Amino acid sequence: MLPIVEPGGPLSAEQLERGARNIALPGIGIDGQRRLRAARVLVIGAGGLGSPVLHYLAGAGVGTIGIVDFDVVDLSNLQRQVIHSTGAIGEHKTTSAARAIVALDPSIRVLEHDEMLTSANALELFGDYDLIVDGSDNFATRYLANDAAAILRLPYVWGSVLRFDGQVTVFWEGGPDGRSVDYRDLHPVPPEPGDVLSCNEAGVLGSVCATIGSMMATEAIKLITGVGEPLLGRVQILDALVAEWHEVTLRRSPTRIPVTELIDYDDFCGVPQIDTSLEVEEIPAGWRVLDVREPYEHEAGHLAGDSLLPLGLLLHDPGRVTGPVVVYCATGVRSNRAALALRAAGIEAASLRGGMRRA
Repeated sequence: MLPIVEPGGPLSAEQLERGARNIALPGIGIDGQRRLRAARVLVIGAGGLGSPVLHYLAGAGVGTIGIVDFDVVDLSNLQRQVIHSTGAIGEHKTTSAARAIVALDPSIRVLEHDEMLTSANALELFGDYDLIVDGSDNFATRYLANDAAAILRLPYVWGSVLRFDGQVTVFWEGGPDGRSVDYRDLHPVPPEPGDVLSCNEAGVLGSVCATIGSMMATEAIKLITGVGEPLLGRVQILDALVAEWHEVTLRRSPTRIPVTELIDYDDFCGVPQIDTSLEVEEIPAGWRVLDVREPYEHEAGHLAGDSLLPLGLLLHDPGRVTGPVVVYCATGVRSNRAALALRAAGIEAASLRGGMRRA
């Protein structure tokens, strides 16, 4: 496997000492460490997967690290997003992560992209980097990142986690030796909205994020230095409950059409849009209050006098709810969907804007 980055200039005495354990490795050496120092890697997401990726890329000596994330640090993040700290709660994740990287190695150039990745900015953003590492947690961003990387012919390291399971692989449109695969070979079409629970709804073991994220960082380092064989055309799948890894071979689908342009990925993935006409700022007098989150979320904190009915059960049988009712969730997304379903069933309902985060 040829390295994707040319060696940079001579390493300083400090950089040689920092990278001593890398330099001692067969296949990396001084040239490999110079490649790492010259590399420009963009990491999508400074969350559960992004945390170990960013830590280990910084520790390895990657010279330029970009971070794309528009979220802020929340207390519930810290169980798995270990690049952040309690003192960073409420701070932009890019700022918190950049501070941790610079604390580890002040010579690293960190570029904060505190913005949502969109079809309008992805190609320009990606064009400044050698490699994309995707730790995002939603299908719309994954398809967008894949397509932008494919158009630019950039290698794209991808991972995902849910509950006790994880996956990791490398996509590369125009990859070496004809091994040209991308995310659409693994997932030709997105799942139906609601078919796959989010980590907020289903939960995720933080240490599984560490395992998959560390693998993602390893794949990035291999691509940069040319050492070893990347997971190109191979998907590694972890079942942490039984401590087993499985490998699935991935080949280019003969019916896949090469990506030539970016599209509206929210529309493509059927991402539900917030209907503001369903929202209320406060709970009207005499209205029932219904929490549509999961039981573990309700136990962690809820509004006084409410009842619990998880969204999946409500959607299965909205007629079991009596109105008028204000429904709420963590951020207002699930409750908006619930209010829409209830109104369609003829029940007077509204969604509490911003959910528990605002309450």
